[in-house]
Amino acid sequence: MIKVIEVSSDTNIGGAGKCVLTLLENFDYTQFSVKAVLPKNSLLKPEVTARGIEVIEVNGIADKSLDKTAIKELEAVFKREKPDIVHTHGSMSARIAARRAGAKVVFTRHSVFEPSPRISKGIGKLINGLVNSHYADGIIAVAEAAKDNLTATGIPEKRIRVILNGVKGLKKADEKERAEIRKRFGAGNKKVVSIVARLEDIKGHEYFAEAADMLLNDGIDARFYIAGTGSYEETLKEKVRSMDRENDIIFTGFIKDVDKLMNITDVQVNASYGTEATSLALLEGMSIGIPAVVSDFGGNPGVIKNNANGFIVPKQNSRALYLKLKELLTNDRIYKKLSDGAVKIFNEKFTARAMTEQTENLYKELVR
Repeated sequence: MIKVIEVSSDTNIGGAGKCVLTLLENFDYTQFSVKAVLPKNSLLKPEVTARGIEVIEVNGIADKSLDKTAIKELEAVFKREKPDIVHTHGSMSARIAARRAGAKVVFTRHSVFEPSPRISKGIGKLINGLVNSHYADGIIAVAEAAKDNLTATGIPEKRIRVILNGVKGLKKADEKERAEIRKRFGAGNKKVVSIVARLEDIKGHEYFAEAADMLLNDGIDARFYIAGTGSYEETLKEKVRSMDRENDIIFTGFIKDVDKLMNITDVQVNASYGTEATSLALLEGMSIGIPAVVSDFGGNPGVIKNNANGFIVPKQNSRALYLKLKELLTNDRIYKKLSDGAVKIFNEKFTARAMTEQTENLYKELVR
């Protein structure tokens, strides 16, 4: 039995947290014994314990990577638990502590962003590469773009394994359920276009709103939904008010059962231009045949293939987004082709079990 501790520093449930939950749901527990380390009061805790996994709460790791006092506490935990593998999802403190405790260390890069010149040039790049290589026996990138981020900051390519994010496919609602969901969201009989992402400027919601405005001006009978919360919410709401589109572009806030919105969504959008690895929302949508129009940033091109399961458009380009959305919303033949392609590609590449199995294989290799 291989003993594993999964470590997350998240206090909220974001993309990395959802990946941790997916792993916990899908591990082969005849081969692996798994516990989780979380910051105190993390929203992940009830979700983890509901899956029958023991949670160890630690001070000093909440939403930050490095804390000197946390290293000591984590080291004590790891020496007591004696794991074979410590897999960290955003905590350098845990990587240092695990190395000191004698465990094999895995860390996953869940994000994609423009690396700072401080660690991507000259001596800074060299030092960053050495430090990260020393404090990891295995490095997982959730997209080719995430791998590129890592190599750009000095980490040798041979140390990195790309394991694409996977999700449990959504259950497709029947017609009666869909009618009830449409009533709940006020969708009527209109086409539905959704964007599910944190409301931050780099997620590109403003381009989504501008594209929606163009489509509505063309007479497209659709409703547009923005699901999520974040620091950019009021700015976006003001933009929608200024366009007089409050009845057409709907802010849903945080939705725990986002699968309901997905089940009435015809087309999904991801307009990120500052950070994006592998959007779990895109994958969930693909599982029930929702094609997407996405920006050409980060991990999006690793999920959506032009004219196969959606379209890729230049980032920060609302007109390009509008044109491809219009094609999907008005051309039934193209829509059917890309909807079928979404399901096919999901089943080939992005299932939860595929991600978990590749992660398990890495653990086995490291223990051997």
